[in-house]
Amino acid sequence: MLLQGERLEPISRDFSVIVSKNHSFNTDTVLLASFSKPKCGETCADFGTGCATIPIIWCAKSRPNKIYAVEIQEDACKMAQRTAEYNNLTDTIKIVNEDIRNLKNSRILPANSFDLIACNPPYKEIGTGIQNPENAHRIARHETMCSFEDIVKSAAYLLRFGGRFCFCLRPERLASVIVSLKSAGLEPKRLRFVQQRQAKAPFLFLMQANKGGRPGLNVDPVLFIENSSGGFSEEMKQIYGEYAENKGVTK
Repeated sequence: MLLQGERLEPISRDFSVIVSKNHSFNTDTVLLASFSKPKCGETCADFGTGCATIPIIWCAKSRPNKIYAVEIQEDACKMAQRTAEYNNLTDTIKIVNEDIRNLKNSRILPANSFDLIACNPPYKEIGTGIQNPENAHRIARHETMCSFEDIVKSAAYLLRFGGRFCFCLRPERLASVIVSLKSAGLEPKRLRFVQQRQAKAPFLFLMQANKGGRPGLNVDPVLFIENSSGGFSEEMKQIYGEYAENKGVTK
């Protein structure tokens, strides 16, 4: 099951994810999985699934009907497939080795039929920041393979009317992503900022946009990673759940 350089990362008592140096996950992934938690029986997709952490967390905390885990990197798809097999979730999680930009043309996934789509997109726009020399890390962190606009267009194509698109990004991109969402017919409905501690500025925001939703954005209270003593806040302990002992992985 495990290849050289891989290990099992326990998500809960019952579920684990196969990770490696090139394909792993971080605190942001866990936060997005919690923020976007599907309802029982929903049809979902995870764009850029990597090692399929978000689908596994969803299955650990909910009972979605089907999850399509979309990933362009073949080696990551093979890891994700073995993770689904290890957790006996191949009936629920389907790995889709495809370019997000090509989902509409390929018609691999049915249009207007998804209740929920999540994506932890590359944080850096193309041409900004220092690019990682490792190809897998570069694809995950920089818009080398697709832009946020590409992701939004594919999400809008697949979501049913009223379906939800959830993602996380850095605060400096908030204004531009709202423009992209609205132009694709996705209305921002829920926003939450994440801070390391009270004295720090937000380093992340989580957002939900609904297909065909009416204007009106609800801003949730700030999510604090740490308490005043420097340990995990009570909410972070609840989000991590049984994974709390591992303390996550930072980016």
